[in-house]
Amino acid sequence: MLNNYSKEDKVLLAVDCIIFGFDGQDLKILLIKRDFEPEKGKWSLIGGFLKKEENLDESAIRILNHLTGLHDIYMEQFYAFSKVDRDPAERTISVAYYALIDIATSEKELIHLNSAKWFSLEDAPKLIFDHDKMVKRAVSRLKYRTKTKPIGFELLPDKFTMLQLQNLYESVLNKKLDKRNFTSKINTLDILIKLEEKDMESSKKGSFLYQFDLDKYNEKLKEGFVFKI
Repeated sequence: MLNNYSKEDKVLLAVDCIIFGFDGQDLKILLIKRDFEPEKGKWSLIGGFLKKEENLDESAIRILNHLTGLHDIYMEQFYAFSKVDRDPAERTISVAYYALIDIATSEKELIHLNSAKWFSLEDAPKLIFDHDKMVKRAVSRLKYRTKTKPIGFELLPDKFTMLQLQNLYESVLNKKLDKRNFTSKINTLDILIKLEEKDMESSKKGSFLYQFDLDKYNEKLKEGFVFKI
């Protein structure tokens, strides 16, 4: 029976990772300079090929860990790219994942490769193959996610200010938000814990720090989360 497969076309299966990071001000993307042909020396997403003994999630975790040193970060598969001529070297289908990390708290884990660099989305260089399309679709998925899940757990430090949270939403949505309206809607969700501590770097009076309430967060997800700004 297995011989029935012998006449079928063989294609390569790649896994590409769009790694988003937040530095408190801007949403950024981690890119790497490709070290082999085709398109050697040009900017690329982080990726690799599926091995026979792996499923897709295992492959994405391996690739991300090998190239960045990061463990246990949020990843989500979101699309498959299968245009016939997308890779000039070989017929290749790519399954794309996006990952979310807080740049500051991940700095110690992150392996600083000479060819890897963080870029703001607005300043990112042109990427190889169809990687620009991958990034565009990943950003669209992230925007949609803001309406269905509270973002922040993966991108913000454990303690953060309301301004940092608003900056994050503005970066993802690519628009300015009214401070009073945003704060009111976030507080209505009842998923934050206001701490007695303050961030004294933001102003003379300081800004109160917050944490996410994981139990309430999970309850909101079970109930069906809708968050419109």
